[in-house]
Amino acid sequence: MSISPRSVLINLFFITNILLLCCTKVSAQSGIQQFDNRIMLDLEKSRSPQQTEAMLFLTHTIHYVDVGVPAGLLVGGIISNNKEMRQNSFYVASSTAVSYGITLIIKHFVKRPRPFIKNITFNPIYRAGSTSFPSGHTSTAFSTATALSIAYPKWYVIAPSFLWAGGISYSRMYLGEHYPTDVATGAVIGAGTAAALSFMKR
Repeated sequence: MSISPRSVLINLFFITNILLLCCTKVSAQSGIQQFDNRIMLDLEKSRSPQQTEAMLFLTHTIHYVDVGVPAGLLVGGIISNNKEMRQNSFYVASSTAVSYGITLIIKHFVKRPRPFIKNITFNPIYRAGSTSFPSGHTSTAFSTATALSIAYPKWYVIAPSFLWAGGISYSRMYLGEHYPTDVATGAVIGAGTAAALSFMKR
């Protein structure tokens, strides 16, 4: 069964609106906030200089991997004259870009403060700008990992892709930049966007 780009965009529109409605309510629930706070405090207590250095390195790989994966596929497809690789490059890049766009829209409407702004007792490793919900690093990481895994469904692609995306997610909480619910929602957005756009792969 073929899926038209129009139907995918309509579905993404409805998903975005549902997330906006649900997540605005969730962020206001004290039980969810208490859970988020407890996890953040536990992670802060578990920090060590070695772990912090590793988490900083990992979180900064997002900029290189999100661009490097589709760029590498594109270059490889051009060099080898492989149309499938070139098409998959466009699929991975599009998934990541759409996921990032959805994340920005939700951030604009929800406007959840970063953990260290909401609760001044939290000590972040550094102070990121923008708002907290959802996690942009997580949404684009899971979008890249999911799209790459759909395009190349081999264990040696899937395992490292999701291990990296999971590591990015953990690093955002460890560094004090995002709550667990920010990260969980970002993962859903990223994976969902890549799955919705899977008609683009070869």
